[in-house]
Order: sequence, then C-alpha cells, then structure tokens
Amino acid sequence: MKRVSPNELPSLPSRETMYAALVAKDSRFEGVFLAGIRTTGIFCRPSCTARKPKPENVEYFRDAKSAMAHGFRACKVCRPLAALGASPDWLEPLIDDLQRDANLRLRSEDLRSRGLDPARVRRWFQKTHGMTFTAYQRMRRINQAFGQIRERQSVTEVALESGYESLSGFGDGFKRAIGAAPAKSDDRQVIAISRLLTPLGPMLAGASDAGICLLEFADRPMLETQLDRLRKRRGATLLPGPSPLFATLQSQLQEYFAGRRTRFEIPLDTTGTPFQQRVWEALRQIPFGETRSYAQQATAIGKPTAVRAVARANGDNRIAILIPCHRVIGADGTLTGYGGGLWRKQRLLEIERQQPATANRA
Repeated sequence: MKRVSPNELPSLPSRETMYAALVAKDSRFEGVFLAGIRTTGIFCRPSCTARKPKPENVEYFRDAKSAMAHGFRACKVCRPLAALGASPDWLEPLIDDLQRDANLRLRSEDLRSRGLDPARVRRWFQKTHGMTFTAYQRMRRINQAFGQIRERQSVTEVALESGYESLSGFGDGFKRAIGAAPAKSDDRQVIAISRLLTPLGPMLAGASDAGICLLEFADRPMLETQLDRLRKRRGATLLPGPSPLFATLQSQLQEYFAGRRTRFEIPLDTTGTPFQQRVWEALRQIPFGETRSYAQQATAIGKPTAVRAVARANGDNRIAILIPCHRVIGADGTLTGYGGGLWRKQRLLEIERQQPATANRA
C-alpha cells in the first residue's frame, strides 16, 4: 500500500485503492469509504460479497449520508447502515436470550421451534465467532461455571445449573476448556472474550479480573498470534463470555468515535517484558491528536538507539486505541506499520484531529 502522510489526511483513498479493496472484499477499509453502484442504484460497504461492478460504474463516498444524498439506497446484502458484525434482525431475539442467560442450552429442535434454521444459525456463529452455535453455548456455560467455582460454589451445584446431566460430563467438558479439573482450577485464569462493534469494523476484546488485556480489530492478520501470546504469557484460557468491563469499554469507544471522548477511563491489564511496558506507557503519554516518530519514542524512554526495538514493541501492543500505537509515524512523517491497516490508522488520526484535545465531554 502507498504510504500516506498524516498531514494530508485526504478524505478518501485513491479510486484505484478503493476499487481494489472492493474487489478483494477488504474489511480493513470498513469505515473508510462506501461504494455507490451506478448500474443498480445501491451503495455497499467495502467487504460486500455481492457481484462486483466495472470500475467506471462505481462512485465513492465518505459515509452513508453522502451516498443517500446522491440518490443511492442501502444494499440488502451487506447492510451498510448497520455496524459491520452486527447480528441480523432474524437472529437478534436469540442473541438477546443468550446474553440474559449464559446457561441457556438450545438444540436444533429448539431453534426450529423459534422459526430458525439450525444450519443458518450454525453458519453465522462459525463465521462471526469461529465456532459452532453448540460450541459457543458450551464455552459460555464453562466460563460462567469457572467463576462460580472460584466463588466457592459446590461443583455439583454448578454442574446442574450449567445444564449438564452428569457430574462426569461436566468435569470432562470443564477440563477440556480450562485445562484442569473443576476442583483443581483455583490457580487457573480465564480471560473473557467478546466482540465489540465500532465504525471501523468489529474488534475482539479480552478482559481479566484486573482490566482490559486485549483490544484488536477482528480481521487483523496477526490476531491468532496475539491471542496465542496472550494465552501463553498469562497461562490463561480464553473463553467467550461476559465481563463487567465490556459495557464500559463499548460505551467509551462509541463516545470516542462520535467525537465526545479524548481519553479512556478503564483499567488496563498489560502483560509484557519491562521494555515493552516502558514503550506502551510512553504511547499513552502522546497527547491526544498528536503524533510522534519511533525515534522520538525511543528517546522518550531513554533508549535513543533502540528505534527498531521500540517499533517491535509497538507492534506487540495488544490493546489498540486505548494504548494509542496509531499515533506513532515514520521519521519522514508518513504512516507506517499498523496491524489494523494503514487506512484505519489514518481514520483514527482524523477522528482525533477533528475534536479538541480537551477534557472529556462524555
């Protein structure tokens, strides 16, 4: 990709870049542009799976308001008026029930009684969460059971509440997920994982008892590596499930993207070497709406010759936006190296430069 100067911050990438992203269904351009298709009169998000038009039949817009002002209507395939990754209307009642009751255990016949096609539900969960609907339910039950056992509830009682018909079945499932038998899990750690929706695409968030320990764009190429590093460094199991921090994080991210928040007020739980910790703390000291070079960051931590090491530590940051690695640019002033994609990095800088770096108005 062509490197971009943050001082220019053009409203849209080049037509060639956007058309290539449209053809590749590149979700890293989510929130960067929308494509209006002249031959059909609809507008689509970059990752739309519908048949692609010829390049001369595409107009590009910054947002849905602009596309609709030019007479285009929203595509029914990619639903550009909804956040990318949002559950479809037909699935929302089921999602709501799952959020209310982690012990809910629905089989294929239960889904059919709700008017849902089990195969369709399974495909959506596989695509969105990387696991089947059955596995998703099981992992949420195990996550909740782990918390209950840590609170000294009876293993037998927890097993029955989780919907297991036998203690041995519960024990086997628990051990496969957590890595230890229920009675021997006191020293294990579970990190709750959840998907959060943002204007730049869905993000994967992780929370421990101490704070947010993961926030990455869900389509980041190195996401699996980051998850594996987090798992190994913490000796933890990552399971989908709730955390009291997720609602706060979602709310503060919404305020940030809407231009109403200039700093985040939520506990972070960072895991890294002492050098990485110094680099990440230096990132948090970059003033809102400003940028620094890697060389400036190396100097800030007292290691002026460690520019490459600082860049590597920057790339190892697992808590995007909250620890603002997007504010670090090349020595020549161009945007370089961002796991979520350079155009996302540019959009984050635009967001920050369009709002005053004053006290939170949230």
